[in-house]
Amino acid sequence: MKKYKGLLALSPLMVFVVLYLVTSIIAGDFYKVPITVAFMISSIYAVIVCGGLPLHRRIDIFSKGAATGNMMLMLWIFVLAGAFANSAKSMGSIDATVGLTLTLLPGSMLLAGLFIAACFISLSVGTSVGTIVALTPIAAGIAESTGTDVSFMTAVVVGGSFFGDNLSFISDTTIVATSTQGCRLSDKFKVNSYLAIPAATIILVLYLFLGSGISSPHDVPDVEYIKVVPYIMVLVVAIMGMNVMAVLTIGIALTGIIGMLCGSFDVYGWFGAMGDGILGMGELIIITMMAGGMLELIKANGGIDYIIEHLTRRVKGKRGAELSIAALVALVDVCTANNTVAIITVGGIAKRIGDKFGLDSRKCASILDTMSCCIQGIIPYGAQLLMAAGLAAVNPVSIIPYLYYPFCIGMIALLAILFRYPRKYS
Repeated sequence: MKKYKGLLALSPLMVFVVLYLVTSIIAGDFYKVPITVAFMISSIYAVIVCGGLPLHRRIDIFSKGAATGNMMLMLWIFVLAGAFANSAKSMGSIDATVGLTLTLLPGSMLLAGLFIAACFISLSVGTSVGTIVALTPIAAGIAESTGTDVSFMTAVVVGGSFFGDNLSFISDTTIVATSTQGCRLSDKFKVNSYLAIPAATIILVLYLFLGSGISSPHDVPDVEYIKVVPYIMVLVVAIMGMNVMAVLTIGIALTGIIGMLCGSFDVYGWFGAMGDGILGMGELIIITMMAGGMLELIKANGGIDYIIEHLTRRVKGKRGAELSIAALVALVDVCTANNTVAIITVGGIAKRIGDKFGLDSRKCASILDTMSCCIQGIIPYGAQLLMAAGLAAVNPVSIIPYLYYPFCIGMIALLAILFRYPRKYS
């Protein structure tokens, strides 16, 4: 009965996968089934199967999951990002920034340069979302100018953004992973660097190879440098550690001031551009809220507890203990679509597993952070992919095949567990 209830609690996620991924693969078109409809049906199903509670209580749980503090913060970021991205586009900031990039970098270096920029910014700001907001519009513009696949170019930014999310001292995931395992930030950084730096190096070499066939367009227009200022300012204040909402607000103000000074639009045109950008984020906001509500019902119905219990039941040695921690945080991230929440959820359990089997707390923290970032980087309903897809105007699923860095870091983390690497911490 307990097994049945656990599987039933997880079934809304299965319904979503079948309804969206499987039917889209059968149809050969990921736009055939709108992702909003897939989430709506899965959410309705989640409310129905959350047994033992009155209907109004189930809806209340769903609503609370859709409007948690973290969820609302995400939604406000989406609103500001939409306003900034579209007003910047309307005043010519994206075109100017793309033109400057094409002028400074040869075509063969565009992929590698964009990846390095994403890695550096995310390492500095400690957030993948902030990096994606800053660089995705530029990546999409470069893709259109060079004839490169927009989804591919967007994936370069998303991959690089998780380098810093995983490694930065000020990343939420780093702070939570180290605090739950009782180790220092600097120690976790040392262990993590054994995984992240080789992965980033491999992907950088790959991008140098793949970028060799890209040619910069010959007719790059003259760059209006003043229109590049909003993006430069956004990057600078983000690197200084300013809150992402404050960063976007500064960017919005600059697009309005510079746009009106340059005659790109008047004040009403600026308002209209911001309004259109916010409306363009509507689907993203709806998906995020429905996903949050559905996943809260899964958690309330015991789905996450079921996963944790069954994965830890047959653990015997150190290798198995580390694999169970990796699997736990990965599966919980699939269910919560939030890598920080996933680490918080299983951090205490991972600590107990580590103490029982004599694991190094620094490596446990590294496994928690790395595997949660790996999964968060490839799920199509995570905030990062939804944000990137919204800004680049592509389907989030179309980005997944090109997410080389998240897949690579996940593979290296698993190999590190299996082959006891780095030896000093194993």
